[in-house]
This record gives sequence, C-alpha cells and structure tokens, in this order.
Amino acid sequence: MRIAILTTKDQWFQMYAVDFSKKIGASLFYDYATIKGYDIVFILGFHTIIPEEILTKNKHNIVIHESALPKGKGWAPIFWQVLEGKNKIPVTMFEATKGTDNGPIYMQRTLTLTGFELNAELRQKQAEFTIAMCLEFIDNYQQYKEPIDQIGEETFYPKRSAKDSKLDINRTIKEQFNLLRIVNNNEYPAFFEIDGHKYIIKIEESDENR
Repeated sequence: MRIAILTTKDQWFQMYAVDFSKKIGASLFYDYATIKGYDIVFILGFHTIIPEEILTKNKHNIVIHESALPKGKGWAPIFWQVLEGKNKIPVTMFEATKGTDNGPIYMQRTLTLTGFELNAELRQKQAEFTIAMCLEFIDNYQQYKEPIDQIGEETFYPKRSAKDSKLDINRTIKEQFNLLRIVNNNEYPAFFEIDGHKYIIKIEESDENR
C-alpha cells in the first residue's frame, strides 16, 4: 500500500508529520502538485483546498477534522469547542472533496480532555489522536474503505485571529480560563486593554502540577 502525508511546512503539525511518515514508511509532501498514484494520502494540518483534478490522482484523500461533521466545519474546531467548555471532542475522518469539509465519512471517534490542557498540550493530544486514527484506518482498511455520506444540518466555525485572544477585564480569570488555555504565548498571546493601554499576559503550567 502506497501512502503519502501532506502537511504544511513550518506549522505546528510538521514535526508530527515527519515522525509519522518515518514510522509507516510514507512519502512526505508540503505541496500537493506532484502527489499522484497513492492508495492513501493523509492530508493533515494542511489548510489549502486541493483541486479536484489532483484528488482524482489518488485512491483516498483523507482529512481529519475535530468536530462531528457536518456540524463544526471550518476553522480551529478543537479550540472553539474548548471555549464552549467541552471536554469530549468528536473527531471525524473523511474523504477530501472540492468543497470545505464536505466529503463522506470514514470514521468518527471522541478525544477526551481533562479540562486543564494548555495550547501545546492540546496540540500534542490532537496530533497523537489524529495519528492513532490514521493507523486504525491502515490496520483495518477493509472495514473503513467505503465512506458514508454526511447527514444532518451543517454549521461553521469562523477563522480565529490575534484579536480573539483579548481578555475582558470585567470578568474573572476562572470565567476566561478556557480562553487562556487556547492562546499561543508567542503567536497570539492573551492580552487586555485598559484606559487605552494594551498589556500582554502569558500562561504556562506550574512545575508543581507535574
């Protein structure tokens, strides 16, 4: 079985994609243009819609998305659900199509969180769960090879930006803890504004918790 992994260079999933490709002997790509003739292409941490003429060159083009599709299509679904206070995160494996998160579903699983993970640990758990689902698909190919169509009403999460890390100075830390959990201290840190002045807040777990 010929397997490829497509991811985005210099983004958070790259290091996991490198290790995963080595583990299963898969080809690793950062550009979809030359991918053809593969039985499975795992499209992981890649946020560009792939043209249909490229998708038809491979048997399976598989995406993993952290929501119960068709609900929760769009951007950063795991972070939006953490903000909603959820610790049970549905994860869907589906076939890539020319639409956005529209393809038929191979499997759905649930990622369980403790409610205390910060950004880096959330990403680690997301990556490890994603890879586990890919391995399950490979090891049980005959069971999962025929996807089923999505059923139900679709909903969408919008793209998050640095402004979404703003804290409300009139609310407590406890009330905003889930927002603090998902901010990235370097790329989009938490901040607040008071009387025209902006202040940055960075969060990390104490060694006493480990």
